[in-house]
Amino acid sequence: MENGYENFVDTLRQSLLKETSYEEEMICYKKAEEYPPTSGDRLLLKNRQKEGVYEVCALYVRDLYDEFQNGWSMENIIQEIMKRLDTLARSECFEKSKNLDSYEKVKGDLFIRLMNVVKYRDELKNAIFRTVGDIALVLYARMGELDGCSTSIKIKKHMLQKWEQDEQSVFNEALLNTYFISPPRIYCWEKLLYNLDYEGENFMNLLFDMSLKKDAIGNCLSTSVRTNGAVAVFLPGVAQRLGKLIGGSFYMVFTSIHEVMIHSEDSADPRKLKEVLAETVEETTPEEDFLTYYVYHYNAETGQFSYY
Repeated sequence: MENGYENFVDTLRQSLLKETSYEEEMICYKKAEEYPPTSGDRLLLKNRQKEGVYEVCALYVRDLYDEFQNGWSMENIIQEIMKRLDTLARSECFEKSKNLDSYEKVKGDLFIRLMNVVKYRDELKNAIFRTVGDIALVLYARMGELDGCSTSIKIKKHMLQKWEQDEQSVFNEALLNTYFISPPRIYCWEKLLYNLDYEGENFMNLLFDMSLKKDAIGNCLSTSVRTNGAVAVFLPGVAQRLGKLIGGSFYMVFTSIHEVMIHSEDSADPRKLKEVLAETVEETTPEEDFLTYYVYHYNAETGQFSYY
């Protein structure tokens, strides 16, 4: 690390210690390659809320150093950081973080998100999750809005002991929450392309009478918010309902974490679907949205998931 950058990081840290009155160990420097690896060097400001719970603000110091090199003074940088810390302190997610040790207060915000087991093996250490093939169903908690974006946090195993709750019951609660937070929807491509306000088809409604497609195109399954929507197929009652509407067992092609294509077993070849999935991931799926290269299968008779 060049001397100029090293001196900048040290000066920044000392200035923040003075401005925040944090203890020495509460502001630490982490290189990008240090475990767990990150996309850049960071200065971590850890503000302890309750035993075992911290609010952490991560500063990308290389970006700040570039601004410093371009004429931004250290005083201005510190002022900007302090404004950011003040915004965090008044944010909804900061308030919710204080409730993490109370199951009764946090249980309504628990939900499930999908991740690839292999790609995110390090992030899944000490996390609470179930696996279906190479897909992890991971337990999260909503932490509110910050700067117009929804924030969330993975729940660690030690929280179960603090909550005095059984892991299976907590996980089941989160699955049910996910269903109501972002209800499953089937999206028709022709409607999706020409109607910006299209909210999908509520196929879980018993009055839904539209038949699902059995052609090569398949059916696009997601959720009402269309973010992290591939989880829909694992939510309570969804796979069973799809099986009834499509007339039996079906294949699942997870083109990203946001949606999954549903194909009737009667008219689809899993080998061809796997080829299409590989091409889709290669050409259109952003790296951060990748879920799996496998094609999954749901057996309508046994209720079991498998993969190819």
